[in-house]
Amino acid sequence: MKAILEKLFAHEKLSRTEAKEVLLGIAQSAYNDIQVASFVTVYQMRAITIDELEGFRDALLELAVPFSLEGQRTIDIVGTGGDGKNTFNISTCSAIVVAGAGYKVTKHGSYGVSSSVGSSNVLQALGYEFTNDTDVLRKQLDEANICFLHAPLFHPAMKAVVPVRKQLSMKTFFNMLGPLVNPVQPTHQLFGTFSMELSRLYHYIMQATGRAYTIVYALDGFDEISLTGAAKVRSSLGEALLTAADFDLPTLQISDLYGGETAEDAKKIFLAVLNDTATEAQKAVVCANAGLAIHTLEPKKSLLDCVAEARESIEAGAALSKLHKIIN
Repeated sequence: MKAILEKLFAHEKLSRTEAKEVLLGIAQSAYNDIQVASFVTVYQMRAITIDELEGFRDALLELAVPFSLEGQRTIDIVGTGGDGKNTFNISTCSAIVVAGAGYKVTKHGSYGVSSSVGSSNVLQALGYEFTNDTDVLRKQLDEANICFLHAPLFHPAMKAVVPVRKQLSMKTFFNMLGPLVNPVQPTHQLFGTFSMELSRLYHYIMQATGRAYTIVYALDGFDEISLTGAAKVRSSLGEALLTAADFDLPTLQISDLYGGETAEDAKKIFLAVLNDTATEAQKAVVCANAGLAIHTLEPKKSLLDCVAEARESIEAGAALSKLHKIIN
């Protein structure tokens, strides 16, 4: 690690192979916490390169618990986190709504690190039991159209960096990696990123995979469609700037999306959305993100039709039914 740190402190970049080897070493506890913290903070001071991000991704996918669906069409809806907005769990709620609309979802997520409540926190509060038993997850996918891959169970080697990430308590390149290392490597993905630069990097990486994807960065900093302003959207089909009007939904205030400070707060909003008793703003932002996910799966459908499918999933109780199935 000393040689790698000296190279980085000299403003040099790592090759894809070097990046992979360093992360494999971190995962195998080959370095102490001070060395790991020093390595991580390099990327707080300069932008990560495509080669470095791909090398880190290669390492995590190599170490992950395997889960193959043999080409079955599924989608993941996931944000990087790290946007500092403390919104409610929009991506996770949207994933349930997409499942309710009849599409298969393989959701990857974890506990909050740079935010109060991550996807795993709210699902745990709702009573979902995490597992990496792929037979159980396949059954959930068959019966409820959705299963949840709790990242610590699928990336056990990463427990070596948990203390450092918790003590740093800020977004790091691990936030950048999370959405890219779903063990299923689903056929379709809707990503949210915390910066325009990361959106661009994801675009390059996903182009090389040949899979269908949409990448979102809201220009006011959200890592999802927020409806509070315009969002830059990059996909396998091109690029666009989308506003609330493109979804036929109202423009929202940032305060409309506040998620509270605890998992119990998040749970209440989550259930309110699925019970169709949430505020119009909370329902609208979920419909927007779920609609965009459906549009990623079904690009020949209009975006407005996809949003309508998401709305119907909530209003007909289908999304709530899928949540009950994976909990029970």
